Amino acid sequence: MTRTRTALLSVLVLLAGLLSLQLTGPAPRATAAPAAFTHPGVLVSRAQLDHARSKAQAGQQPWKAAYDSMMASSYASLSRTAKPRAVVECGSSSNPNYGCTDERQDAIAAYTDALAWYFTRDSRYAKKSIEIMDAWSATITDHTNSNAPLQSGWSGATWPRAAEIIKYTYDGGWPNAGRFATMLRDVYLPEVINGAATKNGNWELVMTEAAIGISVFIEDRAAYDKAVSTFLARVPAYVYLTGDGDLPEPPAGSSIDTSAEIIKYWQGQSTFTDGLAQETCRDFGHTGWGLASIADVAETSRIQGQDLYPKIRERLRYALGFHTSYENGTAVPSWLCGGSVKKGLGRVTEVGFNALHNRLGIAMTNTQEYTEAHRPSGTDNYFNAWTTLTHADNPY
Repeated sequence: MTRTRTALLSVLVLLAGLLSLQLTGPAPRATAAPAAFTHPGVLVSRAQLDHARSKAQAGQQPWKAAYDSMMASSYASLSRTAKPRAVVECGSSSNPNYGCTDERQDAIAAYTDALAWYFTRDSRYAKKSIEIMDAWSATITDHTNSNAPLQSGWSGATWPRAAEIIKYTYDGGWPNAGRFATMLRDVYLPEVINGAATKNGNWELVMTEAAIGISVFIEDRAAYDKAVSTFLARVPAYVYLTGDGDLPEPPAGSSIDTSAEIIKYWQGQSTFTDGLAQETCRDFGHTGWGLASIADVAETSRIQGQDLYPKIRERLRYALGFHTSYENGTAVPSWLCGGSVKKGLGRVTEVGFNALHNRLGIAMTNTQEYTEAHRPSGTDNYFNAWTTLTHADNPY
């Protein structure tokens, strides 16, 4: 009898231990990728495209002016000839520049033609977009030199936007779509998927934007999850909120962790306030690139049904308001960047402003003034294009 009780007690203890382990053990890692990807679904959805198209066709502003600007640009030229290279070599500040500009511009042209196809339903634009993408997918094998990850980010953020629209809305066929997917997987994704922890934040943000866009097109859930994880760690290390404490969050995966190292990383800025960015005291131009990528990633995630805006909303809101206030003429205080900032944010606010103000109803006076004064957006930087056309007052 005693032996039976002892055996029973042992079984109960074992079961309790297993139950305790099950209840208190580490929870399974949440995934960010959707069970099924939505297409087209990189930066713009079909509903967004339909809304913008209807507004432009009706001659309403600002969509009509944005559409006219796009169609009049060299990027929409049907006589454009792609300039692919097997190896794109980009050093610091794109010096040397062996194919760097050509690659970025061809990617923007492919996206421009894809938009032109969708708005006009003129198959010549779809065929031109395919021609450009095919030229590069048949040629490129590598990116080299110090700016290879950044260059891959700039171009890799743009290519999937074009590819998504063409593959999923053009019924004329794209025989080499698989080869293009292989190019993104083998040439671009390895350069961007591991981030750039110690570089200025605009690097890692656009690299992450590229990784997420590529992941959607090639339907790689593991890469998507990894890119989202990198993104959610980088945003707090790029935009400061007072709730972070006396110092900003250090970049994840780096050795930048002491007060002196963090202040140096933030361009020598030692006073922190809501919306200040890691590159504010470098210049507003690079900061604008970082903020654009933050909004772009969140926009793609929302289309994919895994909305990241709630996680980054306050940082993006304050960062846009902070920088546009100085662009709008607010005097620079002595504590900020030694009393002088290098303005030039660029036309990078449209996506974030639409998401936060128009969809979520957040009052953003400074950002609204700046955004509306700088319409229509064109191709102001290396990866942003036509966001007034696609995202101005777009409820979808």
